[in-house]
Amino acid sequence: MPRRIMFVQLKTGYDTDRGPSWIGWVDFSKSWKTARFQGRTLRRATGLGLFDANFYDTETDEAFWISGPKRDRSDTRYGPEVPTVEADAADAYRAFLHGAPLPGREDG
Repeated sequence: MPRRIMFVQLKTGYDTDRGPSWIGWVDFSKSWKTARFQGRTLRRATGLGLFDANFYDTETDEAFWISGPKRDRSDTRYGPEVPTVEADAADAYRAFLHGAPLPGREDG
């Protein structure tokens, strides 16, 4: 399974870009259609008509946005909220903010 440090934000139940968000490790299936994060199984939401979300929780149907983190920390478009950086991703994320490539993306 490909493993990447990603920005993850819960969309269900919150105004645009106001839900809790994290920077952490996400495990993807080989097809990139399924992601595992914090014990949740998230499925790509193509064709489901979800507004502002690209994955949903297979058990709860909660909607999530998953994307690569941005070096300028502008991961949320409208909100001043800062994502929680998970402890096991902190060192690699800090290195990324200082110019290093993200693990698994050294070639782009």
